[in-house]
Amino acid sequence: MRKAAGILGLILGLYLVGRAVAEPFVIDVTDSATYRDDWGGPSLFGVLLVHCGPGVIAAVLITRALLRRRSPTRPGTSQPRGRTRAR
Repeated sequence: MRKAAGILGLILGLYLVGRAVAEPFVIDVTDSATYRDDWGGPSLFGVLLVHCGPGVIAAVLITRALLRRRSPTRPGTSQPRGRTRAR
C-alpha cells in the first residue's frame, strides 16, 4: 500500500512540476488580460505563486526523497540501512 501511494505521489508531483514549467509559457506575462481571471489573479506574482508554487514544492520533495533513498546511511548514524549492530 505504501509503495502504491509513493507511485501515485510521484505521478502527481511530476504533473505539478510539468505544470509549473509550462505556466509561464502558457500565459502572456506582458499582457495582464491573459491571467487576470486566473486563480491568484489579477497580479502576475499571485498567478505564478498559485500555479508554479506547488510544482516547486513537489520538485523539492521528490529530490529529497530520491536523495534519501540513494543515501547508504541513515541521518545521524554510521550504519548502512537494514543492518543492526551485533550486541
